[in-house]
Amino acid sequence: MKQYRHLFFDLDRTLWDFEANAEETLKDIYLNHDLQQKGIPSFEEFKNSYRLINKNLWEQYKQDKISKERLSVERFRQTLEYFTIKDETLAKKIADDYITISPTKTRLFPNVHETLHYLAPKYQIHILTNGFNEVQFVKLERAGLRKYFDAIITSENAGSKKPDPGIFEHALAQTHASREESLVIGDDPESDIEGAANIGIDQVFVNYQQLSNGIEPTYEITDLKELRKIL
Repeated sequence: MKQYRHLFFDLDRTLWDFEANAEETLKDIYLNHDLQQKGIPSFEEFKNSYRLINKNLWEQYKQDKISKERLSVERFRQTLEYFTIKDETLAKKIADDYITISPTKTRLFPNVHETLHYLAPKYQIHILTNGFNEVQFVKLERAGLRKYFDAIITSENAGSKKPDPGIFEHALAQTHASREESLVIGDDPESDIEGAANIGIDQVFVNYQQLSNGIEPTYEITDLKELRKIL
């Protein structure tokens, strides 16, 4: 089996349970801002509308069509507007609250700590993420993950986002790693798997939902503990 020295983990939806933590954050926001009284009938409607709008805006952000500052506020401005609430000040307050509250949530996928504890003495382990600096570092600290990682590579610091080759090149340079001794571990077929494959880095597709995605990663797992069979 191939010998790896550097492991590059995606953070959101690979280690940190983004959907569960986001739902808790949105529920806090819905209650704290009394959004039912402002015209949003239920939390479920608020959450579902936000998620669809946020997904579309993130796609634009990944393609450099909007800035992170605009994304941060626009996703809530559009969500409020969907319920005929036109309040820019409220949208900005909610956006600030989301950035403040979200990274304090600590829900992780099963076997994250156990797996990282097993790997940390054997490999150099890094984070490779498209997330915003101001939240990703807080997430790692609050969830007790920072201790496992040698380097934290973010798209903001790299100046490019996965799947752009630039962020992977930056990660290799920052960690003094070669392609041959590196392994990218992530949940996103395009950003993580195809992005790494395109510059010759092996990949582990973390397919928690066991979906068919039409990709051919180097390895595929449905639980992080399966990394022990690979590494």
